[in-house]
Amino acid sequence: MRKQLFFAVSLVLALILSSCSKNLTALDPSLFKCNPNPLEVKGGKVDAVITGTFPVKYFNKKAVLTVTPVLKFNGKEVKGTPVNFQGEKVVGNDKTISFKAGGSYSVNASFDYVPEMAVSELFLEFNVVAGKKTYQIQSVKVADGVIATSQLISTKANEIAPVIIADKFQRLIKEQQEADILFLIQQSELRKSEANSLDVLSLTQKIKEIKDDQNKKVSALEVSGYASPDGGLDLNTNLAEKRQKVTVDYLNKELKKIKSTVTMDSKFTAEDWDGFQALMEKSNIQDKQVILRVLNMYTDPEQREREIKNLSVAFKNIADEILPQLRRSKLKLTIDIIGKSDAELQKLAKDDASKLTVEELLFAATITNDLNEKAAIYQKVTEIYPSDARGFNNLGNVKYQQGNVADASRYYAKALEIDPRSADINYNVGLTSLAKGDMSAAEVSFGKAAGTSGNVGQALGTVNIVKGDYAKAKTYFGSTASNNAALVQVLNADYSGARKTLDAVAKPDGTTAYIGAIIGARTNDRDAVYSNLKNAVKQDSSLAAKALKDIEFSKFVADASFLSIVK
Repeated sequence: MRKQLFFAVSLVLALILSSCSKNLTALDPSLFKCNPNPLEVKGGKVDAVITGTFPVKYFNKKAVLTVTPVLKFNGKEVKGTPVNFQGEKVVGNDKTISFKAGGSYSVNASFDYVPEMAVSELFLEFNVVAGKKTYQIQSVKVADGVIATSQLISTKANEIAPVIIADKFQRLIKEQQEADILFLIQQSELRKSEANSLDVLSLTQKIKEIKDDQNKKVSALEVSGYASPDGGLDLNTNLAEKRQKVTVDYLNKELKKIKSTVTMDSKFTAEDWDGFQALMEKSNIQDKQVILRVLNMYTDPEQREREIKNLSVAFKNIADEILPQLRRSKLKLTIDIIGKSDAELQKLAKDDASKLTVEELLFAATITNDLNEKAAIYQKVTEIYPSDARGFNNLGNVKYQQGNVADASRYYAKALEIDPRSADINYNVGLTSLAKGDMSAAEVSFGKAAGTSGNVGQALGTVNIVKGDYAKAKTYFGSTASNNAALVQVLNADYSGARKTLDAVAKPDGTTAYIGAIIGARTNDRDAVYSNLKNAVKQDSSLAAKALKDIEFSKFVADASFLSIVK
């Protein structure tokens, strides 16, 4: 009896020991779920959470199982962070899995995205250590491919344009010169001393000089006769008109001497209350504020005069200091200075840029559409006018448009040294940081760009797409109609809004159509997929290869119509 009992106990122990020490077997793929599946790149990372289940009576009590996420693509593989699980008899700090009950678990996977991952597979690899025994069990595929739609984000100049700081060049500059001819009280005779005053002689000499200058011409010559606002209205009217006439006659004689055909406009003002008020405001006359209030209180000229004369002390000063200056004719000469033609500017910019002002040179760069020519002109601005930040900023813009972010960044930095508070330069610096992938630096620069003519909202929206915060990105774009704005709507599953945005893009390109094709794929609109994709490939042939690998179109890759577009 004892022998039979001993044999039974030994058999049970053997079965138990064998069940605890047997190798772990391959796990059925149905025991695993991956979220998301397919994978998706967000904020430059491909993250996933894989949940799994160990069946009952599966896990060796003495085993340690290491589970490692592995993303395989294009003959390469990247391993994620491994996670350990242990049997009930293992002494350690890893999660313990019951032999009898089994157990569920999760594994977090995270990979730095590279474009090759578009066609990829995510596996879990299993390594077992049981005592002195080490072995592997069959790996399990848990997800296919990586949705990389967020990578359609663009920081290129055609999507987010840098700001050019404009020149102040004026083709036509108006220059004015004035002169006064003063008359004695209640007289209209033009005195020789007044006709020969420096101001009058300078004005007539200017007309003579302009006659022989091809780049200048007289735009207007105005003569205005005035009388001071003391005395009767009839007297003042007669005086102002005569003063106007004698001045016009004098100028006509002078113009005849120099053979100038300038046409004059003339007028007269009987009582020059506006001139009176202007001189009073500039004067130090006592009670001038009282007098100015009187001017505003009374509209009748005669009543104004009476009220002012009542201020006897003040009126004496007015009579001595103000009124003599109002008994006059005013001459106003307006000259049009005609700037250099486009052809002249372009020739000098190329042959002898030092003969151009900074405004002319900056303007010359805007005449051509050739980026290399623009760069050459802006380079000369930086050499001839090195203290002007615009030359460095605008040269940086050309480099940015040419895709040379490194040089653009260098020139913007120089511009910022000269003008560190410039909102436009700070904005441009932010764009280069964004293009280089330095989101923190980009946000700092955009924070200093208040008042720029650049689209800070679109720039910050782009920053947040890159960071993976799609909800926040959407708030920055507002009503902007661009590829990036439509993309963030797609990433937020606002497909209707994205379609409207794409329709409003001013200069649609291949990317515009490609995003439209993705919207079609996500909304099961086959016609939209094919028509947009055909348009996209027509504008940018490189998008054909991208579409063939893009998991967004996985439902269409076997379709002959799809293949005819992308192959």
